[in-house]
Amino acid sequence: MIVLLVEDNRDLAASVLDYLELQDFDCDYAERGDHALELCRDNTYDAMILDIMMPGIDGLSLCKTLREHGNNAPVIMLTARDTLDDKLAGFDAGADDYLVKPFDLPELAARVRAITKRKVSSGSSLKVADLEVNLDNHQVTRQGKLIDLSPACWKLLVALIQASPRVLSRFELENVLWKDSPPDSEALKSHLYTLRKLVDKPFENPLIHTLRGVGVALRDNT
Repeated sequence: MIVLLVEDNRDLAASVLDYLELQDFDCDYAERGDHALELCRDNTYDAMILDIMMPGIDGLSLCKTLREHGNNAPVIMLTARDTLDDKLAGFDAGADDYLVKPFDLPELAARVRAITKRKVSSGSSLKVADLEVNLDNHQVTRQGKLIDLSPACWKLLVALIQASPRVLSRFELENVLWKDSPPDSEALKSHLYTLRKLVDKPFENPLIHTLRGVGVALRDNT
């Protein structure tokens, strides 16, 4: 697995690179966003780790530029800022995950592995355990069985599988469906109930998990 780290703090970068290489990752490093763009033009990466606050091209602008040029490699954003608005800005730019400094190196490595496992070779499908979501044809299968979802359940499932294994808050899920105008407090619960009934109930291993007071995650806990 080849990972690109873009981080202007050299001491932190050295620690991350040393740890990832001990975990059998091959790593490239860029201290600035413009250097990262050059590397991405010449190389293909399985995942990228981008610091948000950098001189020149910041991490958000870098991620957005890469997405606009068709680079769909999974991206983890690193930042010292922990507000919801900051996180949403990262996801709007095209990030797949978000890690707040200071962080534990084993968690970073685990998140890199998780986001790369969700990406299959076609680039149009996401997979967690035996659940697969094809983004091109809007097809959902589990254990090879087709699952027919309403538009609302489809949006929720895509958001959850793209974020997996990260937890999405109620606010984030409501924003997926209704932006800034959610109808009422029970509407989201109703759609999540329907989604669970279709995706989890017919199967032995539940994938959709509610963390009380935190949010909802799609993950394989087996």
